[in-house]
Amino acid sequence: MADLVLIFIGALLVNNVVLARFLGICPFLGVSRKVETALGMGMAVVFVMTVASVVSWYVQYFVLSPFGLEYLQTIAFILVIAALVQLVEMVIQKVSPVLYQSLGIFLPLITTNCAVLGVAVIAIQKDYSFVETITFSLGSAAGFTLAMVLFAGLRERVDLGPVPESFRGTAIALVTGGLLSLAFMGFAGMVKG
Repeated sequence: MADLVLIFIGALLVNNVVLARFLGICPFLGVSRKVETALGMGMAVVFVMTVASVVSWYVQYFVLSPFGLEYLQTIAFILVIAALVQLVEMVIQKVSPVLYQSLGIFLPLITTNCAVLGVAVIAIQKDYSFVETITFSLGSAAGFTLAMVLFAGLRERVDLGPVPESFRGTAIALVTGGLLSLAFMGFAGMVKG
């Protein structure tokens, strides 16, 4: 049980998929203008990342490895992720059309979000068991959501402040993201990754 807690905390804070591993930067910067949008995107990524990691684990150990097809890992995992994103897109469009509109093009781009694929591949590389894979993917997805929501909150606050003209827009967003990443680096050493 303690190992699962360490895996979760490590994925959430120490080895945060966005702020420490630098995966998923495109949606991190693109969808983080408002906290509500960032939270919606984060919840979609939580579902897709967790289910994709679980299904990818099954594909790896029950299809690819027994038949010696490990070289097809990336293609198989991307197909799993694409199918899940289509499912999430249809559900969000039916349940919350406003969120669907605000996420725009970034929702289908979860398919190419390297954080989702990265977490599935890292779980296989670390030879995690089924339960460890679920724990790692949930921690990584929660870390992704945490980073997005914190960054969106910071961006909303910075937009209200007196930012010099040359720093407005992308420049201040990158500076803010860098500072947030440095803050998360403070967790280094807390759990071995």
